[in-house]
Amino acid sequence: MSEKTYLQALNEALRHEMERDENVFILGEDVGQFGGCFGVTQGLFDDFGSERVMDTPITESAIVGAATGAAVSGLRPVAELMFVDFIGVSMDQLFNQAAKMRFMFGGKAKVPMTLRMPQGAGISAAAQHSQCLESWFMNIPGLKVVIPSTPYDAKGLLVSAIRDDNPVAFLEHKLLYGVSGEVPDENYSIEIGKADVKREGSDVTILATSKMVYEALEAAERLKADGIEAEVIDPRCLMPLDKETILESVKKTHAFVVVHEAVQYAGPGAELAAMVADEALDYLDAPIKRVGAPFCPVPFSPPLEQQYIPGADEIVEAVKSIR
Repeated sequence: MSEKTYLQALNEALRHEMERDENVFILGEDVGQFGGCFGVTQGLFDDFGSERVMDTPITESAIVGAATGAAVSGLRPVAELMFVDFIGVSMDQLFNQAAKMRFMFGGKAKVPMTLRMPQGAGISAAAQHSQCLESWFMNIPGLKVVIPSTPYDAKGLLVSAIRDDNPVAFLEHKLLYGVSGEVPDENYSIEIGKADVKREGSDVTILATSKMVYEALEAAERLKADGIEAEVIDPRCLMPLDKETILESVKKTHAFVVVHEAVQYAGPGAELAAMVADEALDYLDAPIKRVGAPFCPVPFSPPLEQQYIPGADEIVEAVKSIR
């Protein structure tokens, strides 16, 4: 293994899959010679050319629509939206077309399309460029939702997303691009829909997604000083969801806290909390707690933005309220 950043891991996954399968191509705004808004596609234009790394007009509806049509035709497009916030422009192409085609054609049509979308707050990009919208995608049957937190997971899951015969919403937190970790140099894949236990514990289950995994791990270390051993689980995928790993942990710890950066109201934690309540209520010794952002647009002001983003303090407080 080598030490690589999250960004480098994604770039490697794209390169490996483009070398392996000539049907894989990239499209999006500034993904070509510029190398992508955040640099994920850097160098790929030089190696694969303009027919496989395609700069598009600034129109998300065309990007997602073209990717959908290409996928149905037998190619494997990897489309990049510069920010997840722009998905609203292409709702129909994604939710009514890509996600439903296989069902509406009785399984005869495949839509092997990956839609990469940076999301998250922390760089003062303000309300229209900082949201976490994973709960939107979770609500659409036919769409897989992947949200990796580590460089290792990012590379393996992007490879699996590209190889999948269904449309995949692949969500990348902007502040994770510079995070480093050990990543194999060779190509590898991680099963979509398999959670990962990032830290074992016996007293409370903390389920955290994306950047909040690191906040949960910090909270777990602080809780350890108070004699509370927290188990931290990263679902890595929200659809399909690895319910078995989550429920087994809850049955062991008898307490559950779910953490995400998306707004708490109707956020992904609402479904995850409901699932645990439905299927493991008898094992709980305390109420389920959710930690998420307040129900307001993301502030531009750096001090206000930091107040808006949940972190280890809120997680510790939530755990101590039930333990």
